Amino acid sequence: MAMTTVDALIREGEYGSRVTAIEPGGSEFIPVSERHGKAKDLFAIWATPNLEFATIFVGMIAVLFFGLNIWQACLAVILGSLLGSISHGLLGARGPLFGVPEMVISRISFGWKGNIVPSALNALLASLGWFAVNTVTGTFALTSLFDIPLVMSLLIIVSVQIAFAFFGHNMIHKTNRILLPFSIAVFTLAFFWVIPSADLTVNADSGSLGGFLIALGAAFGYASGWNPFASDYSRYLKPDTSPKAVGLWSAAGLFLSCSILMVLGVFAATLALPDGGTPTDQFTSSMPTGIAALVLAGVVAGSVIGNSLNVYSATMSFLSLPIKISSSARRTIATVIFGAAGGTVAYFGLQNPETYTNFLLIIAYWVAAWLGVVLTDQYLRRGKKVSGFLFDKKGHNPFAGVVAFTTSLIVSIWLFSNQVLYVGIVPQAYPQVGDIAPLIGFILASVIYTVLFKLEGLGKKQEILIVK
Repeated sequence: MAMTTVDALIREGEYGSRVTAIEPGGSEFIPVSERHGKAKDLFAIWATPNLEFATIFVGMIAVLFFGLNIWQACLAVILGSLLGSISHGLLGARGPLFGVPEMVISRISFGWKGNIVPSALNALLASLGWFAVNTVTGTFALTSLFDIPLVMSLLIIVSVQIAFAFFGHNMIHKTNRILLPFSIAVFTLAFFWVIPSADLTVNADSGSLGGFLIALGAAFGYASGWNPFASDYSRYLKPDTSPKAVGLWSAAGLFLSCSILMVLGVFAATLALPDGGTPTDQFTSSMPTGIAALVLAGVVAGSVIGNSLNVYSATMSFLSLPIKISSSARRTIATVIFGAAGGTVAYFGLQNPETYTNFLLIIAYWVAAWLGVVLTDQYLRRGKKVSGFLFDKKGHNPFAGVVAFTTSLIVSIWLFSNQVLYVGIVPQAYPQVGDIAPLIGFILASVIYTVLFKLEGLGKKQEILIVK
């Protein structure tokens, strides 16, 4: 069996555990001397960003848009969150071992050149998609809280989000740990006011398998949307950190925050929407003024924290592309550019919050196909030396990953997509199947990749990363 060595690209500069220092470099390998933190820190990093209104809205659309009753909607969002959290834990567990962002680890499956496709897609969707979605929800909340114009709220939200991401990894971890207790307290209060006021008879005699599967796909799209960021926040942990602990803390933080707030959204969807009100107004309509103000403050905080991760990881994905930027400040420069671009998209999305549903399903489509390749590759290469593939520009460019990914993505959407933008052949004929494009995409990608993996003989090659 062939075994070669590859020199690692080392992140330059000194950073350590300083919170107010600006993180240097980009998506390179984190030297062992710079490693710090504990696995349990990952609970806050994946729980806090989801304690916000965008998560709640996933539960609301299951009732408002997909016609599910309370209990059907709760089951759909819990299952979707669980599936996205399990895959998240499996991916994040490899961060300490490889010491690089998730979309660099993706090179093991896709190769140096083939990885351009998922990396570019993730950079685009994280900066112009997720960033815009969370900015819109935070903007609505800030406007509701202080009765200021939407554009002013937008500018404030975007500026603060970029500032946190500008400082980098340590600042993001620290702010998440600090805000977690506040966010938990705020949304616990929300539970006490929303649940008793909910109308349990809404859609009592409706609901369908199709609506259930679409809601499940939306919840999976939300939770799994974090998957391409998984190791971005575990890569600074020491290499001997328990992979099991990393995976469990990551999955737990994501699952508990997503499932609980989505369930809260399910019940909030049954509340009456005030005339001319925003979705956040509907959510807080049953609360006293003081409680509503605290909850809206929590929504704003969650939006800011969530988007600091989005824009940071968008830059990680962008810098994992084969584009040479010599400046040691390349991450901070890219952060400002992506944040400004995402803020611009958010401005145009202020009047169209319903596009959130379509966006969630698009996320589910591509992430499911990508997971099919990455997780299958992880299984097929178990026990093999693969770290050298992270930085092998010339010797590791297989076609299996990108072919399996693009083929499964195109076929699954063409046949099974079911949303406003496009309805596939199968749901056109049988609407009751809902939207199973993510499931089909995952299965197809896994099967195609397994076949091509064996045809290319990828299991015969191993590479070790040399850190100098």
